[in-house]
Amino acid sequence: MPDFDLVMYEAEFRRIDEELKKLYHQANAKVVFLVDKNGQLVASAGDSSEIDTTSLASLTAGNIAATGGIARLLGEKEFSILFHEGEKDNIHISLIGHRIILVVIFDNRSSIGLVRLRVKKSTEALAAIFNEITSKSETKKQEKVIDDSPFAEITDEDIDNLFR
Repeated sequence: MPDFDLVMYEAEFRRIDEELKKLYHQANAKVVFLVDKNGQLVASAGDSSEIDTTSLASLTAGNIAATGGIARLLGEKEFSILFHEGEKDNIHISLIGHRIILVVIFDNRSSIGLVRLRVKKSTEALAAIFNEITSKSETKKQEKVIDDSPFAEITDEDIDNLFR
C-alpha cells in the first residue's frame, strides 16, 4: 500500500459529507465516521456529542492495524470488514481503498444486514471520491514547478554546513 498525503478539496469534501449523511439516514445509524489510517478523523455524520471522537478515530485505526497483522499471520492480505457487537451498540468498520476507514455505530433500531447493504453502496461511492482526490493531488504535484518552493535553492551541502 503506497502512502499518500490526503489533500481534501472543498468540492470532494462536500460530496463525502453528503454520502456520509445519506449512509447515516439509510442505515438508521447513530453516527458514521471516516477516519484515515493514521487515526485522524476526516468527517462524520450524526450525533457525536457523547463520543470522544479523537480516541475513537485513533483506536479504530489501531484496530485496523492489529487486524491487518492477524490477517497476514493467517496468509490473508487484509480483513476489509470488521464487526463488533455490544449489549446496546454495534460497530461496523470497513476499509475503503486500503487507506480510509468507514465506521458505522448503530443500535437495535437497525440490523447488521441493513448496515452491510448500505455500507457496500456507500463504500463504492466513497472509493470513487477518494480516487478522484488522489488523482487530483498527483496531477497538482506533477504540475507544480520545483522552483516555486522557497526551499528549492537549498542544497544538501547547505544543510550539512548549517549543522557543522
